[in-house]
Amino acid sequence: MNRQPTPSPLAGEGWGEGARDDHHVAPAKPQPGNVTAPPHPAAARPPSPARGEGKDAALVPARIHLFDTTLRDGAQTTGVDFSLDDKRSVAAMLDRLGIDYVEGGYPGANPLDTAFFAQKPTTQAKFAAFGMTKRAGRSAANDPGIAALLEAKADAIVFVAKAWDYHVHVALEIPLEDNLIGIRESVEAARAAGREVMLDCEHFFDGYKANPDYALSCARAAYEAGARWVVLCDTNGGTLPDEIGAIVAAVAKTIPGDHLGIHAHDDCGCAVANSLAAVEAGARQIQGTLNGLGERCGNANLVTLIGALKLKERYRERFAIGVDAAQLGELTHVSRALDEMLNRAPNRHAPFVGASAFTTKAGIHASAVLKDPRTYEHVPPEATGNLRKVLISDQGGKSNLVAELERIGVTLGRDDPRLGRVLDEVKEKEAQGYAFEGADASFFLLAKRIMGELPAYFEIERFTANVERRHNALGELVTFSEAIVKVKVGEEVLISVAESALGPVNALDLALRKDLGRYQSLIEGLRLVDYKVRVFQGGTDAVTRVLIESADETGARWTTVGVSANIIDASFQALVDSITYKLMREGATA
Repeated sequence: MNRQPTPSPLAGEGWGEGARDDHHVAPAKPQPGNVTAPPHPAAARPPSPARGEGKDAALVPARIHLFDTTLRDGAQTTGVDFSLDDKRSVAAMLDRLGIDYVEGGYPGANPLDTAFFAQKPTTQAKFAAFGMTKRAGRSAANDPGIAALLEAKADAIVFVAKAWDYHVHVALEIPLEDNLIGIRESVEAARAAGREVMLDCEHFFDGYKANPDYALSCARAAYEAGARWVVLCDTNGGTLPDEIGAIVAAVAKTIPGDHLGIHAHDDCGCAVANSLAAVEAGARQIQGTLNGLGERCGNANLVTLIGALKLKERYRERFAIGVDAAQLGELTHVSRALDEMLNRAPNRHAPFVGASAFTTKAGIHASAVLKDPRTYEHVPPEATGNLRKVLISDQGGKSNLVAELERIGVTLGRDDPRLGRVLDEVKEKEAQGYAFEGADASFFLLAKRIMGELPAYFEIERFTANVERRHNALGELVTFSEAIVKVKVGEEVLISVAESALGPVNALDLALRKDLGRYQSLIEGLRLVDYKVRVFQGGTDAVTRVLIESADETGARWTTVGVSANIIDASFQALVDSITYKLMREGATA
């Protein structure tokens, strides 16, 4: 979704040129032996209400700049590896979303990031390169790291520097003043090259609590050298919201808040709250990642922050971001598209975009939601592109059932006797261990069967699955699974055999889809994309619940469920449901 060329302040889509431009900043101060940085582009400009200045400032929301570091800090997530194509796709997605800055990585640190910075991947967002300030003992002009940053096709350069005296002594092992010189000279070098510059003050909050004068001197050194943004980082993620607010407010007395950013980690589960606390205290840039990716416990979740800033009145009335209403409607898609790219299961309980974020299960709650969604929803789900769900469960009644059937495209009147039969069957199945709230396709088939509208496409006469460990032709000890499925399609009996090194469920899947007679062409694009196993009722009589997510050539996805004391049998039930659902989608007849 591209940004509109002429944003509307009434729609919160931007606030004129001043919404993106810099505020007043003190001219760079000459440092002994250093080149004086050119005057800051915002110097000596008159007050602007769009920037929160002057007597009319309260009438115009202050601009909050969103900085995404999914492709740099988010890439530190355990199990996450972006390819070059992945990085380009994510950058384009962020650009369409309306993010102000996209940080692409660390050019010069590895071949992938260097290749990524060979060409700018965004058209609206500023593309940012990340790197260290100059090394002690050499000039900025002779530092290979800074040279790589200046060679990158980037609009902005983000330097990172220690702001905790403890780290300067222990990690860098250099004098405190040398660290300040490195900050000043690095910012000046990038400014002289015509780049927008910002400094990530690493460990700023821990540093401020230990030695406020030195932490502040690091931030001030960057600001006075001409940095557009000074970003205060809660690198260890251990600072709490009240501390963040107090420290940011104190720093804002020295450095204007519209030059301050916040970079919060989530090690106490407070990254989003800390980011909002910093905004309340005056910071005007928020750094974060899509879906809260990041090392350890992750970074501030930009998806959640966008939802809060756009939909909660406290922030919507006071602040503006570059994401307009139409782009906000793509938020759920963006969040899930990233997880799909990374082969991660989306967090069902994620605020604003999770599959369960607007889901109601309890009967009394569901009844109220059906009367007026505001009874149990703090914002409308469609605002972020999400959906409302009223789940079918043993806690629900006919109101839940009617709403859920309508959601999946099945219409049954409240007085239809089949409605009661569907409800009874759902409750009986859930008592056995089935979970239809996460398996729409199986629920659809159950309802259609009771309604007499489920065609008998095929009948499974028998199946077997064996696992064998043996030596292959190379003498290697390997494990293979073999499955045999006997199926009747009309009057035709078909027997299929498949072998797999991936286990018996995969072998059964291959055998079942190998030959379905006249239906074979309709299932060619079907594939299994996710497989989950849950144990229902522990102990020696444990029952296994299997959820299978399938997809086809159109990109459609659906989930089916199977339950049995035998994991293979449960899996096979879900596989059969998946194929049956695909045939119904294709409009096949028996």
